[in-house]
Amino acid sequence: MHNLTQLEEVVNVAVEEIAFSGCIQLYQHGRLLLEVSSEWRNRAEQLPNERHTRFGIASGCKIFTAVAICQLIEQGRLTTETRLQDCLSIPFPHFDPEITLHHLLTHTSGIPDYFDEDVMDNFEELWKDHPVYQMRSLQDFVPLFADQQMKFTPGAQFHYNNAGFIVLGLVVEQQSGIDFTEYVQKHIFDACGMNKSGYFAADRLPPNTALGYIYDKVGSWRTNIFSIPVRGGADGGAYTNGPDMHKFWQGLITHQLIGKEMTERLLSAHVHCNDDEDYYGYGIWMTRRKAQPFKFHLMGYDPGVSFNSSVYEEDGMILIITSNEDQGPYIITEAIESVLYPMHTTEID
Repeated sequence: MHNLTQLEEVVNVAVEEIAFSGCIQLYQHGRLLLEVSSEWRNRAEQLPNERHTRFGIASGCKIFTAVAICQLIEQGRLTTETRLQDCLSIPFPHFDPEITLHHLLTHTSGIPDYFDEDVMDNFEELWKDHPVYQMRSLQDFVPLFADQQMKFTPGAQFHYNNAGFIVLGLVVEQQSGIDFTEYVQKHIFDACGMNKSGYFAADRLPPNTALGYIYDKVGSWRTNIFSIPVRGGADGGAYTNGPDMHKFWQGLITHQLIGKEMTERLLSAHVHCNDDEDYYGYGIWMTRRKAQPFKFHLMGYDPGVSFNSSVYEEDGMILIITSNEDQGPYIITEAIESVLYPMHTTEID
């Protein structure tokens, strides 16, 4: 048994040092071991974050898109090697005809991205020419990348790509006949009992949802309502909370969402990423330490949003960290791992 007192002390120190705003939940075999909630979901009204507060998770929900595609594959509508041009009727004049769903799921398609981190480092720059309040559907993103040239030959390398998951969401819509967010709500959220989760519009947030906050250059806090798309979609932007995210992990691991064979394929290390220890499956990261599997994990970062969630399969640990600021979960994760897995991590200063 891990030293929970030491773990609590380390987490509390980290939370205080970075003034962490959000929630932390650590489960083992379904039992809640550690829970911390800190700061405000609404600063103006001083409404506190608590266990059931919903947070945006940005790209952390690419896993939902991957599961949706895998469900359609199990239904026989697609395969991982189905070419994009054979399952989506939207024209992309410069896309390589050999792009497959596998390429898109693993960020190896080579298609242009609407937010290319090699070109820009500030997500808010996107909305200078494309009003953020108009970004409410997957189709709204297509003009941002549809006419651009390929970056590389499909399968040649890993390059993280949000547009690739927008395209996957469009495939889900065309193959299922319903809106992407409706599909995920019905076949993933409802299927797992995630009754607090959804792709909520920023101008119509439900109760107990954290507003995202950005510390401005002028030294004050502002919300992110003008910094992210009004409504999330296949590349990110869903809202959830710790208990619901735990339900998702349980549903995935126990094959409630997709069968054993497809789950194993989703969780396979399909491509080696830029970091020596990091690999990518279908919509999910995985880390190896000393050539051994260490964890599966999700990450999501947008202005006013940060999210990390990890599964340490060997001892049944599931960690979920949600935040309504754009930093914190990574630091908290490192602090927790320094106690739980000291042989796998460097010492925290």
